[in-house]
Amino acid sequence: MRSKPCSIAFIVRDPLPPVRADVLTLFGAEMPRYGVHTELVGQSGSASHGNSDDPWRAGGMHLVGSLKSRFASVLSPVWDLLGLLRAGRGARPDCIQVRDKIASGLLGRCAAAVLGVPFVYWMSFPIVEGYAVRRDEIGRRGKGLTWLAHALRAAASRFVVYRLVLPGARHIFVQSEAMADWLAAKGYARSRMTAVPMGVDAALFDRSKVEPAVDARLDGRRVVIYLGRVAQARKSDFLLDVVEALRQSMPDVLLVIAGDAPSEDEMAWMRAEIARRRLEEHVLLTGWLPQRSALGYALRAEVGLSPIPRGDLYDVSSPTKLVEYLALGIPSVANDIPDQALVVAQSGAGLCVPMEAAAFAGATRRLLEDRALAAEFALRGPAYVRGHRTYAILGRIVAETYTKILPDRT
Repeated sequence: MRSKPCSIAFIVRDPLPPVRADVLTLFGAEMPRYGVHTELVGQSGSASHGNSDDPWRAGGMHLVGSLKSRFASVLSPVWDLLGLLRAGRGARPDCIQVRDKIASGLLGRCAAAVLGVPFVYWMSFPIVEGYAVRRDEIGRRGKGLTWLAHALRAAASRFVVYRLVLPGARHIFVQSEAMADWLAAKGYARSRMTAVPMGVDAALFDRSKVEPAVDARLDGRRVVIYLGRVAQARKSDFLLDVVEALRQSMPDVLLVIAGDAPSEDEMAWMRAEIARRRLEEHVLLTGWLPQRSALGYALRAEVGLSPIPRGDLYDVSSPTKLVEYLALGIPSVANDIPDQALVVAQSGAGLCVPMEAAAFAGATRRLLEDRALAAEFALRGPAYVRGHRTYAILGRIVAETYTKILPDRT
């Protein structure tokens, strides 16, 4: 695909430098191959260096950050505006793109109109619905001033995103086909959307290049892996329900939960649940690990688990962990949110069941007992990922979309 070079001013929600592969790999490594260069605008994280006036470079992206502040969430649109001004010190960008931000989404639309360039929105998470869920959680404890503040935020966010931001976007990148269908049902043209699901870096997830973890606690055990964050909102204690069901017939089963929690309170909650259920001999909670170390534990596993709660927030998501398991050749059990159901059906490398403990335990037991089936799944997974879910493939989809929506790219 040949096209003229272009530059994108991209406002993101995540701290800089970025760590998410769908930003770092997609825009830092893949987009420059197609002549798409990115000025990434956001708040500097703890890993940043340089000052607020000195952009730094990471991969194929030019990062423009603002200093970290206790008032960052309130002042975020101001920081983003300053970032846009710094990013525009050179040539005018060919488009302004905003990811998962509300006030800055409106700011981006206005800035694009002033500059006479297209405005693009990238929705990786239904943030408005997330605010509504938080409002309802607080409301169940009583409708005081805190609830009122969250109710006002949810209402204002809904108006800004669905009435002002998305209608002004020339194109909307979404997280999954399910999210595209969901937005289409709200009245947005399906032709203005491109689904970019989560993928993997093929080189990083090459099983032959990952060293299995050396941990005596795994020796002689039937190891099952969960790669991901621990959180009550994600119903992470469901994993313990599955282990309780498995250990009755498989006393040597060991679930490795390789991941951190968003707060120490959440991690303490998980440890307390493990202790309360007396599952210390059947659950290994590693806490945060470097990615290579986490993948090393995954290689010691016979089955990978990917339970994602159903509902407005997660039904439109595109979980990474299932694709990671498949890339590593790990037979998997996933529940039936649309993107996971699609991946399992297309790949033939796992089992898709409802998010019920008995169903998950039964599917996991089947893969642990039927070695021939597990071996067949293990062979199919990497081939499917190489053909559908690497960032090289997803990058081509994104680049082709820019060729269609940005002027003078062909």
